[in-house]
Amino acid sequence: MTRKILVTSALPYANGPIHIGHMVEYIQTDIWARFQRQRGNSCYYVCADDAHGTPIMLRAQQQGIEPQALIDEMNQEHQADFAGFNIHFDNYHSTHSEENRVLAEGIYLAARDKGHIDTRTIKQAYDPEAEMFLPDRFIKGDCPKCGSSDQYGDNCEVCGATYSTTDLKNAYSVVTGAAPIEKDSEHYFFKLGDFTEFLAKWLDSGSVQKEVVNKMNEWVSDGLTDWDISRDAPYWGFKIPDTDNKYFYVWLDAPVGYLASFKNLCDRTGESFDDYWAKDSTAEVYHFIGKDIAYFHTLFWPAQLEVAGYRLPTGVHCHGFLKVNGEKMSKSRGTFIQARVFLNHLPAEQLRYYFASKLSNTIEDIDLNLEDFMRRANSDLVGKVVNIASRCAGFVHKNFDGKLSAELPDPALYAQFASASEEIAEAYESRQYSRAMRQVMALADLANQYIDENKPWVLIKDPETKDQVQGVCTQGINMFRALLTYLKPILPELTENAEVFLNAGELNWDSVQTPLLDHPLAPFKPLMTRIEQTQIDAMLEENKQVLLAMQEAANKPALSEHLVNDPIKPEITYEDFDKIDLRIAKIENAEAVKGADKLLCLTLDIGGEKRQVFAGIKSAYNPEDLIGKLTVMVANLAPRKMRFGMSEGMVLAAGSGGSDLFVLHPDQGAEPGMRAK
Repeated sequence: MTRKILVTSALPYANGPIHIGHMVEYIQTDIWARFQRQRGNSCYYVCADDAHGTPIMLRAQQQGIEPQALIDEMNQEHQADFAGFNIHFDNYHSTHSEENRVLAEGIYLAARDKGHIDTRTIKQAYDPEAEMFLPDRFIKGDCPKCGSSDQYGDNCEVCGATYSTTDLKNAYSVVTGAAPIEKDSEHYFFKLGDFTEFLAKWLDSGSVQKEVVNKMNEWVSDGLTDWDISRDAPYWGFKIPDTDNKYFYVWLDAPVGYLASFKNLCDRTGESFDDYWAKDSTAEVYHFIGKDIAYFHTLFWPAQLEVAGYRLPTGVHCHGFLKVNGEKMSKSRGTFIQARVFLNHLPAEQLRYYFASKLSNTIEDIDLNLEDFMRRANSDLVGKVVNIASRCAGFVHKNFDGKLSAELPDPALYAQFASASEEIAEAYESRQYSRAMRQVMALADLANQYIDENKPWVLIKDPETKDQVQGVCTQGINMFRALLTYLKPILPELTENAEVFLNAGELNWDSVQTPLLDHPLAPFKPLMTRIEQTQIDAMLEENKQVLLAMQEAANKPALSEHLVNDPIKPEITYEDFDKIDLRIAKIENAEAVKGADKLLCLTLDIGGEKRQVFAGIKSAYNPEDLIGKLTVMVANLAPRKMRFGMSEGMVLAAGSGGSDLFVLHPDQGAEPGMRAK
């Protein structure tokens, strides 16, 4: 019976490029979806960009463009990268869509009308300079547990502690550098605790991996707290119905993107949305996600679906992270590899195979060892699989008019290849790709052993044995065809080219049961080339330069500093401007601030009074070059506590950032303390 299946991957954030750590998930999902289609099942694979949240709003402002322009640009880049890795989506959408807005509002209103939404006033971190509430990840400071610096506002990456932003020591806003203040705000909460019994039953249903269930049950046992689903303006997202300045938290509408992308597909194709998402649906729905977002997908998301009357996922499949050369991906080591940079130098198919050879149905991390990647791709794919066809095709075309023999010389050996079908299929079905690859490569060894033992290159030289070569090569070509049948979900491009050579149409899962006999082959063309170390070296070098450029862009002035593309601020009066006390100041000392990428600490003399000012001009000036020079400062700006100390004013500078920054230097004759006009 044909199965009806819908699969999704987690939605990539529309704030930056895809990297190969992301690709683990999309390759894993794509392989599974391709396998289902090859087995004759109906399987849709949908995804979308996660296009809401403060980071997108701020990045768009930094670039001087509208958020919509940014997410449109990212959407195109993401789809191009996915296509480069042969990821086949039936639909790729965006959470900033009308479908997502309608569905998200429907889920919220269902929860509200059933009494599962609460409102209360809470204290939140607020950036007084940017005039905005700050998400946890936009606050940094010293961990209250271990004292490590530069930790985020919700958890410490050094000791693993979690805490409230108010507990963070020496906290500062990553938007402006200002010390956050607390400010009251009314927020909306989803009463997750109302679903405790339902979620405990759901976790026990077998739909989630045991190691994930064990962790989630800890949350359930400790008592599920209300989930803050609102954010204050300014915010890029959907406004909460019946409010003026409240928006849905990105994690409320992000998973709704699964529904929205499929709804968009259904509206275009005539497929039935309810057949897959209605409460009584008999279709199968699977989410493939990373273990870091299991909390949202196995607690919040099922509760959202339940309250709105949708069916629950058949399964939530979590995977581990990707390490490179045995270590966490690192920008400083150049191993935070961008997907596009990888494609500029190395083939996608070989990476798909390498990931498959590592992936299981657990949440264990996998490692991309670049040396092992090259060795295994060359040995397994080129040396074992493709080599079978290349060794046999030449003999068949040159001596037998490109036609296979009418019989297999060793049908028992071929039967081993055909009988492996269901065991390999079970490994694919259960996402144990590494087990499937071990089985396939064991068969490849048998095929090469057969050719080595029968030596067609020797048989062809003796007139008495020449005719045996056609049978030996027919055996080899059919074993190659069987291997390609089993590898097709992983190597779609290689298989497509091999299908042209085999000249017998598309390979489905049952193709292996009937060998090709008395059959003409198309001319053979090389199917895959070896990877060279120079390609890997070139990829790493380009990636290093890309990461440096990204870092430089990240170090440009933030929201509070005047960007070239910033809109002109609201008009002020002369009286407003006259309140600003501009003074000539002599820079008595200048030094870099330890732990700060952009700041210099300046000691300024404004006519007998000394001030300490932190200025974000390190990228443009050497500290020693500034000592003794005159500049202009805002002398009556209220002192601002920063994580590095108290800043008692502001130095005037202009420019777009990086080395393009210019501190104002008064003409000769100016004296410290003079008013600047």
